[in-house]
Amino acid sequence: MLDPNTIDFLRDLKHNNHKGWFDQNRNRYDIVKSDYLNLASNILAEMKKADETLDILSPKDCIFRINKDIRFSKDKTPYKTNLGIALHPYGKKMQLAAYYVHIEEGQSFVGGGLWAPEAPLLSKVRKEIHYFYNDLETILENSAFKKTFGSLDVEEGQKLSRPPKGYEMDDQAIEFLKLKSFTVSRSISDSILTSEKLMPFIVESFKVLQPFLIFINRGLMSDEDGGL
Repeated sequence: MLDPNTIDFLRDLKHNNHKGWFDQNRNRYDIVKSDYLNLASNILAEMKKADETLDILSPKDCIFRINKDIRFSKDKTPYKTNLGIALHPYGKKMQLAAYYVHIEEGQSFVGGGLWAPEAPLLSKVRKEIHYFYNDLETILENSAFKKTFGSLDVEEGQKLSRPPKGYEMDDQAIEFLKLKSFTVSRSISDSILTSEKLMPFIVESFKVLQPFLIFINRGLMSDEDGGL
């Protein structure tokens, strides 16, 4: 669970997103950061019991700096007003599908996957879906998966209107092959954020997600001939 003061800080920061205010409230942020790191540590410890690909990670590998990179952004506010926790199989440097938690009042969610991969990686995932669609279908039709996540997310701009090059409209997996991102998500209500339900809610969601990540990462780690 998170301390209610952490949520209060994020709310206040959203309305005072400038260096002067942040400097005056740095002591508050230090407490928030400790609370944030503690949550990441607890989640990681539980997930390491279920997923050995996370063994290399430390809690600090799973959190993000609060400072934004504003070099190429129209929004020049300097700080993020949310907390994110990402668990990357085999470490951050591997470009693989990952577990993710987003904490932001009114917009929190748990889920994961692979978002907007570069062309070579996207091609690998599409090949995996095309050749092993039955495996994907089994995962997506699992009752726990459907109850937890429904189906894959379809964000605006993240799906083609036509089949990608090399695939036909009558491909049984065509609606998934059109996707440019492969993610799922489940909302977290504000009331759960500061309750003892938060940890089990996240961990149970991640365990349901795990077979999907294994499927996506199997494709990403394959060579050009489809072998591992």
